[in-house]
Amino acid sequence: MSTHKGKNASPAAEGPLFLQSTARTLRVLEVFAQQPRPLSIAELAAAAGLNKSAGQRIVHTLQAMGYLDRSSEGLVPGKKTLYRAFDFLRMNALVESATPVLHELRKSVNERVDLSLLDGPDIVYVVRLQSKRETFSATLVGRRIPSFCSSGGRAMLAAMPEEEAMRILEASDRTPLTPRTITDIPKIVRKIGEARRQGYATAVEESLLGEIALAAAVLDINQRPVAAIHVAASLSEWTEEGFRQRVSPLVMEAAQALSHSYKRG
Repeated sequence: MSTHKGKNASPAAEGPLFLQSTARTLRVLEVFAQQPRPLSIAELAAAAGLNKSAGQRIVHTLQAMGYLDRSSEGLVPGKKTLYRAFDFLRMNALVESATPVLHELRKSVNERVDLSLLDGPDIVYVVRLQSKRETFSATLVGRRIPSFCSSGGRAMLAAMPEEEAMRILEASDRTPLTPRTITDIPKIVRKIGEARRQGYATAVEESLLGEIALAAAVLDINQRPVAAIHVAASLSEWTEEGFRQRVSPLVMEAAQALSHSYKRG
């Protein structure tokens, strides 16, 4: 029996209520996060830490239920995976409250506006309102990037107690996403401190070359960060200082408005 565990496995994975069979099935779907291409049964099984027999049974079940499809080049996620993302978004009160706030911000800045949530050491984008030009990955809901090199991640880390933020940094995979990604913890801590003083965080070409991003944290009634609002733009059209001056008050105002709305909800 495989004892493979995902990198984000929680302590509950050791408890008596934890179903290893369910975990193995979900790990098969999670393989595509690290290998975003069509895969064979053998590749899926190996990447999920399963033997060939278990891999075949799980793949067959997921295909039968619509969570895996077979393309001409191999197995890919099925359309049913989109249905579960839709369920998450339509049942999330924060996403519902954020949508009108984000649309108003998008009208004001005329640049891409995103909403992200913190998930372990990463952020995940749950709303993305596009600008006039985008790379493909920047258009997709569900994209994950490490919090340490994201403006939204830094904004949320800045709203936490320092000890908690440090634990997240130390648990992060600090592999650089671009040549400009800051991976040194003392330098990241200084960026988080800057965000704490200013009320917003920035990231310049740290997750995408040519892009500047600025974000502020959305807080719950206990002043805990629950999300971040980002604005991202091209350095071919903005200087860093000009972007900060124009965008930071609008982003902070939007984050504050959503924080108040979320508290009332």
